[in-house]
Amino acid sequence: MIGTGVYTSLGLQAVGINSVFALVMIWITGGLVALSGALVYGELAARIPRSGGEYIFLSKIFHPAFGFLSGFISMTIGFAAPLAIAAIALGTYAGNIIPVQPMITAVTFIIFLTILNSSSFRTGANFNFVTTILNIILILSLCIAGFIKGHHDGFNLTFTRSDFRQVFSAPFAVSLVYVSFAYSGWNSAAYITHQVKNPVKNLPAIFITGTLIVMTLYTLLNFVFLYTVPVNELSGKVDIAFLAARNIFGNEGGIFVAVLISVGLIASINSLLILGPRVTQAIAEDYPLLGFLGKENKNGSPFYATIVLTIISLVLIWTSTFEQIMTLIGFTLSIFTITSVAGLFSLRYKARNNCENIYKTPGYPFVPVFFILIEGCMMIYVFTNRPVQSLVGIGIALTGLIIWFLFFKTAVKKSNE
Repeated sequence: MIGTGVYTSLGLQAVGINSVFALVMIWITGGLVALSGALVYGELAARIPRSGGEYIFLSKIFHPAFGFLSGFISMTIGFAAPLAIAAIALGTYAGNIIPVQPMITAVTFIIFLTILNSSSFRTGANFNFVTTILNIILILSLCIAGFIKGHHDGFNLTFTRSDFRQVFSAPFAVSLVYVSFAYSGWNSAAYITHQVKNPVKNLPAIFITGTLIVMTLYTLLNFVFLYTVPVNELSGKVDIAFLAARNIFGNEGGIFVAVLISVGLIASINSLLILGPRVTQAIAEDYPLLGFLGKENKNGSPFYATIVLTIISLVLIWTSTFEQIMTLIGFTLSIFTITSVAGLFSLRYKARNNCENIYKTPGYPFVPVFFILIEGCMMIYVFTNRPVQSLVGIGIALTGLIIWFLFFKTAVKKSNE
């Protein structure tokens, strides 16, 4: 979970919101939404313990066509878009250190990490573990140093009517898309269920613990950004953590932190290159026409799925802006997380006469309703304010539906066996 969004999103939020209180509330609200989703996904994974995430959930609960739709999004932009965003952010931060164009840096690291993960799954996983630990240490260090340094001269945390009005504004709802992207990953364990020991027992704990930790870190870190850098200086910027680090540690310290953040962003790219191909692999197992995407090379890596993911991410880097990609992916993925959470009501109804000894969502039905309402309102606001990106996302999803009816409707699917 810890990666690109927390180091980049605040600048986009500050374009439409200038209240410190409202900006912090975006991160708290996004965290509560992610936690609600994690609570529900814990039960979904316990009831349907198979790798594939939303693809498996929606196929089993509703219809294979809907599951394929989710899988098609995952194969095309679901992982490629966040991968492109992480690479663009990496290029931007690295530009503070080395005189290389951000696009060149972005492309170079995507290709390098593609080769790394195609060579060895264990190497890629170990690399990811180490860089994630560095990420957590960096965030805690920035928070502690920021509070010790003290706030900038214009810092002002107020709770006036104007502050609360911004919480209920359209920019706040649109900003939740950026925060939703930052929290994306709270559901990632569902994509690799087959590699989790005793998933029925352990997945709920993984979802909930991970989300709570990240929610706390994200809220503290973004408060420190606002505490140390004026909102107007953050507005529209991508490398906000560099700006904060420069104010806290000075120019040299800012460059050092930019190096550490770059390492963290490399970890984000690596995570997506681990998870994305595994989702495609799960889909390929059910659809023989896509079987080649599920084939592993001698190193245990789904090679062709990894290559497809890499190619699409490179195309996005060269054809779209940071904000466009983030809005597109935030809106589109919300369609499938909302319907997956809603699917819990169907599963509960079908199992109403059973006494399963499995994890059940605390606060049911209020927790899933909260998730659906907040995510649904966010999507409405995004569609109103960013219709082009929203329609592109819907168009890609409908393309997947057409492909399913043309090529896969009569295919033999293991999910129906």
